[in-house]
This record gives sequence, structure tokens and C-alpha cells, in this order.
Amino acid sequence: PRAVMTYTAKKCGICFRPPSIVLIYKDDSEDKTRQRIMPVRNFSRFSDCSLAAEQLKNNPRHKAYLEGVSLRQLQKLYSLLKGHLGGESLTESLEKFQQEETIDPEEDMNKLDDKELAKRKSIMDELFEKNRKKKDDPDFIYDIEVEFPQDEQLESCGWDVESDEEI
Repeated sequence: PRAVMTYTAKKCGICFRPPSIVLIYKDDSEDKTRQRIMPVRNFSRFSDCSLAAEQLKNNPRHKAYLEGVSLRQLQKLYSLLKGHLGGESLTESLEKFQQEETIDPEEDMNKLDDKELAKRKSIMDELFEKNRKKKDDPDFIYDIEVEFPQDEQLESCGWDVESDEEI
């Protein structure tokens, strides 16, 4: 039986000419950093980025390499390519993507259809993951102890005193 190959994705980017997704990864079996170029075919400015991202991620030829790359990141790369094909500058595409990726706190999520709701949810999950401290983060602190000053007189609240005054 063949040994299981493990690859650690380092960076993932997009190349416009020729359209391709470029992955910089580490081959754990030989400790080398390599580059893999995955050509993007049959993709136009009318294509569905989510679908394209899913197809690439599940492509048997690339699957093992893309294990560590999130679907959202691939969607982002496709949306940059889509913008490029539509004549946008990279800055415009990035700004547009940023707007789409931002959760509007005023938005009523009860009114969204399933697809949009799922999109918001994955944005929130990703934000959560990005901001979450993990055990191996350099500034991760386990079991924080906080001292509360005991001797300072705690102020009593106005309403914890029984009184017959009219309010």
C-alpha cells in the first residue's frame, strides 16, 4: 500500500494569465516547499464562484493538496478572477468581495433565503475561526486568573435598599 501523502497548504493565490490557482504547499514527507499550478478552465465572468470552488476542492487530482485551503478562500480567488474577466481592477474586486463578506448587523437574517443565510453563516464561522485563539498561538493563555479588589467598598445599587419613598 502507498504511504499517505500529506501536504500542508502555505499560501493560495490566483494568476490571471493564464487563469490558474497557485498553491504553495509543504510536502511533509520530504520537508520541501513546492508550488502547484491548477489551471482554471471553463470559467467566465458569468460563472458561479461557489460552484467552481467546490469543484476544484473535490477534484481528485487536487483534493489532497487543497485539504488545508478553505472553500471560502477558493471562492474569493474565483471572485477575483471573475472580476478581472469583467474588467475590474484587483482593488475593485477586493473591495467588492470585502463588502460581500461583511455582515451587516442591521440586516434581518430571518428574511434571507437558505443560500444567502448559509453564506452569512460561513462568513461568521470563518470570522470566528480567524479571531479565535488556539492552543498553539503564541499569545494563547490558558486559565486566566483575575484579581478582584475585595477591600474597596462596593457601591450599593439604588434599588437594593428597602424604603417607603415614592418613586
